[in-house]
Amino acid sequence: MPKAITGFVHVVEAINRFIGYIAMYLIFVLFAVLLWSSVSKTFFDPSLWTLETAQFVMVAYYILGGPYSIQLGSNVRMDLFYGGWSLETKAKVDAFTVLFLMFYLGVLLYGAISSTAYSLGYFGLEPFAFFWDVAKTFVSEGPAAASAKFGYLERSSTAWRPYLWPIKVLTCFGVFLMLLQCLAEFFRDIGRLRGVEI
Repeated sequence: MPKAITGFVHVVEAINRFIGYIAMYLIFVLFAVLLWSSVSKTFFDPSLWTLETAQFVMVAYYILGGPYSIQLGSNVRMDLFYGGWSLETKAKVDAFTVLFLMFYLGVLLYGAISSTAYSLGYFGLEPFAFFWDVAKTFVSEGPAAASAKFGYLERSSTAWRPYLWPIKVLTCFGVFLMLLQCLAEFFRDIGRLRGVEI
């Protein structure tokens, strides 16, 4: 395999391993938020922020841990036949089926980017043009001018009413990392079929 591909696989896996290690500890943050929710409802006035914070932390845990889960091979598989196959057959099937996953993740990423643009006040049909315009303005005129490009910032409809763009940005980032990890897995499977372990 070319060194560029091998380097790409190693860099992507190192990034996803690092982020996956951090994401693992979000489960303790989730426990703390839910524990505080129980305590506050029992002994004090109920906290408005606990339910949505728990949901946001769970999304972060799931989205940021997904690429590392794929890297470890611990994602859900139909193991009825797969477990008994040889490594070569597994590599062939994985190299083919990962293309469908990459297509799905590409569509999901486009939807996440569109939803993020909407949460920042863009109601048009070209989210990439919106973000390109914001980036150009940021470089040429500075952060204040770039933030002026944003419209009405979307908020949750609950009593707490948090802004939704941070979790949507995190979703875009996590899906992008998952897409990179799938590409790395594809290269790894192609390497196995050629008799090279990356």
